Amino acid sequence: MSAASPVVPLVPFHDGHSIPQLGYGVFKVDPAAAAEMTTTALEAGYRHIDTAKAYDNEEGVGRAIAESGIAREDLFVTTKLANGSHAFDDAIAACEASLEQLGLDYLDLYLIHWAAPSQGQYVEAWKALVELQKRGLVRSIGISNFPVPQLTEIIEATSVVPVIHQIELHPYFQQRELRAVHAEHAILTEGWGPLGQGKSDLLENTVVTGIAEAHGATPAQVILAWHLASGFITIPKSVTPSRIVENLAAAELELTADEVAAIDGLDREDGRGGADPADR
Repeated sequence: MSAASPVVPLVPFHDGHSIPQLGYGVFKVDPAAAAEMTTTALEAGYRHIDTAKAYDNEEGVGRAIAESGIAREDLFVTTKLANGSHAFDDAIAACEASLEQLGLDYLDLYLIHWAAPSQGQYVEAWKALVELQKRGLVRSIGISNFPVPQLTEIIEATSVVPVIHQIELHPYFQQRELRAVHAEHAILTEGWGPLGQGKSDLLENTVVTGIAEAHGATPAQVILAWHLASGFITIPKSVTPSRIVENLAAAELELTADEVAAIDGLDREDGRGGADPADR
């Protein structure tokens, strides 16, 4: 990372490892553009990259990592188990295939992408992740898009607590009840869609724009700074090079307590923009 790159805090997991609080997400980044966009992010100073088997762009991400010249120990790479591979042996094989696509010997973080309650195999998938961690293929294990009952069930079945839960999270959808469960188990909260998944007016909200004007920042930077001030891990996605750089600069934007509280007040009952994990 160059001297001019913003310093991104490291947040500790309960398993002894840690994660950069601000990363680059590649959700819906075209596979043909994934290498270029990931390269842009790495050159900007990102050291945390979040992908998934379901995004079909692991190979491009891996190519960018290989060509970056950045030491492996200086990178944090997350990918996710697809819904069709929850059976134990399938999950083991899926992780190995993702490692091959990424060109890596290990993952820093492996997540179950969706609980998919209708499939009824999330406990089996979690047991596979526990095994992958024991084998050293994965350093830390977590989950994404789990309703509380399924989260509770995998912990009770294995006595292994996820280090992190990646969920839809933004000022219009703050998931306070779920976050309270996370706090009980020392699970970190990571937000996808941090700029308002499906809620395009968030960047135009007068609370957000007013704070942005006061700081000489963009509305997106203000929202990302709110995530960081709230203790969340966040992985904004962009395919615009200037915005990739601007998003990382949010790590240096400090909001006042009153500004954080004002954004806290934007939570809505109808704030969800993506799919409900309970319905998958």
